[in-house]
Amino acid sequence: MKRTLKAPLALAVTVVLWASAFPAIKVGLGGYGVAGLSFARLAVASAGLLLIAPVLGVRRPRAADLPLIAGCGLAGMSAYQLLLNWGEVRVPAGTASLLVSVAPVFSVLLATAFLGERLTTTKVLGSAVAFGGSALIALGGGLGYSGAAWVVLAAAAVQAVYHFGSKPLLKRYTGLEVACYAMWAGTLFLLPLAPAALRGVETAPLSATLSVVFLGVLPSAAGFVAWGYAVARHTIAVATGALYLVPAVALAVAFVWLGETPTWVDVAGGALSIAGVVLISLRRTAGTVRASPLRRVSP
Repeated sequence: MKRTLKAPLALAVTVVLWASAFPAIKVGLGGYGVAGLSFARLAVASAGLLLIAPVLGVRRPRAADLPLIAGCGLAGMSAYQLLLNWGEVRVPAGTASLLVSVAPVFSVLLATAFLGERLTTTKVLGSAVAFGGSALIALGGGLGYSGAAWVVLAAAAVQAVYHFGSKPLLKRYTGLEVACYAMWAGTLFLLPLAPAALRGVETAPLSATLSVVFLGVLPSAAGFVAWGYAVARHTIAVATGALYLVPAVALAVAFVWLGETPTWVDVAGGALSIAGVVLISLRRTAGTVRASPLRRVSP
């Protein structure tokens, strides 16, 4: 394969893998439950990354960075998995992907509060539009649905905490290395849930177990490897811009795999949310509007 095609292909693979994670979670929940699925997915991903880490040149982290790595793993892996899985008990897979797409809004708010970044009019407007879209989705269902939708939004918030906390680490390590460290740390935090995962292995239908393996090996492990390869060879604008396709692909995969059909409220709210995220991801420099290096989320 020509070198020029490898980077775009890696980016396309990332989008498809991360989008397919949302319907796969639905299937896995049917046999493992929230607790079992959360640990099993991270454990499979951690094992896969541990096997390929020497091949990819992943270095050992410095001892001084371990507390921050632990915090990133707790937020971006442990808490994120638990909240997203809990939310998807009631929220359709495609709709969950739309709600998670607003994570950059939380990143902006954290940067404003703790890094002193200026909150421009565009960012305020974009945040308001994105939150409005998410609120429309959350309030468009029944009581139980709405509560679960807010739980998925909480998952987006802890993902933003992960990206915010990993920013200092990315000055010393590659994105793939940080993902590996956080994945391993997050797995350790969820060790108390291992018995639930083991019960799932014994009692879950084959489809649920295959979904767990799929989630760990492909969206989690291979997805981060593909993302690391793609982002190293594309501009940040191109790489992060491609991830705006994740909700659309997730809706399509959920329709084919699970037969889920989004409501007009989901579509309208999702369009508003993504439009808001696009707004806050733009900055004006020397009269030219370009995408800022705002980190996106993974499922």
